[in-house]
Amino acid sequence: MRKKLILDVDTGTDDAVAIMLAGLHPDLDLVAVTVVNGNVPVENCTDNTLRTLDWIGRSDIPVYQGLSHPIVREDFPTPRATKRDPKVHMAVLPLPAATSAKQDLPAPIFLSQAFAEQAGEITLIAVGPLSNLAATIAIDPRFPENCAELIIMGGAVNKSNITPSAEFNIWADPEAAAQVFRAPFRKITLVPLDATHEALVSKDQCDMLRAHGTPASTASADIIEHRIKGYEANQPTGTPQSAPVHDAVCVAALVDPQIIETQHVNVVIETLGEYTIGRTVVDHERRTTRVPNCHVAFHAKREPFVAMLSQTFAPATPSQVKAS
Repeated sequence: MRKKLILDVDTGTDDAVAIMLAGLHPDLDLVAVTVVNGNVPVENCTDNTLRTLDWIGRSDIPVYQGLSHPIVREDFPTPRATKRDPKVHMAVLPLPAATSAKQDLPAPIFLSQAFAEQAGEITLIAVGPLSNLAATIAIDPRFPENCAELIIMGGAVNKSNITPSAEFNIWADPEAAAQVFRAPFRKITLVPLDATHEALVSKDQCDMLRAHGTPASTASADIIEHRIKGYEANQPTGTPQSAPVHDAVCVAALVDPQIIETQHVNVVIETLGEYTIGRTVVDHERRTTRVPNCHVAFHAKREPFVAMLSQTFAPATPSQVKAS
């Protein structure tokens, strides 16, 4: 039986690869995509999401737009004008203009209804700031209990990408993240930068993807190559001609949980620190008596992750076409 999931995204380059993987993998049933303010303004995130789904022939998947700002703050802890770097994320993805349209229902209302109607049957993968999730909890306290599992791309233990202490998705709306980690979800799995930076995709592997010649393989190759150039410009000490595709690792881990290695520990979010706002405080050495609330991925396996991208984005075989 295919696993049902809803993706909450802020598309974004790596989000686009995650959407394509979720929308095309034969073991997954992508029920819907919800969109939140993040890598670019929410209107751009929604447009990029629609472009991505249209491009891979999955315009049947509904898209719901959510919050355009954090749940408490007017903007990010550092306002957007000084924040995002187009070297990694683009306001408009290099895909044809969307012909499909977003749904009228706001994302938090949709999330509440979808998980209530199919309680315990759908996994939620959140790969952007957690504003939509916190807003859904506010209107529906039973939402966490109705979610089969919550997988989050975000946070870091020994890495960062926005301040010396914080990863962007958590930093962008720390109050929302704090609410989510306090909520009674059945299971939370956090895939932080520590894991995703072990599942790099190389320039040579982009060439391999492009050789498949499908819409998803060519788009993912172009997008990942853009990320590689951005990472080489921003992080010259990183692995040459390679880049992480953070959000897609979460989707891959839903298909094959062995792609990541986790520990069950306590996680809380710093919302007040002058230098540490947005930090994921991961008690992996059990320095407190706080109860474990999250399965944190400290490692990820590169080879099976890249293989899954390649296999999923390759042309369908005659037997696969017949089965579909």
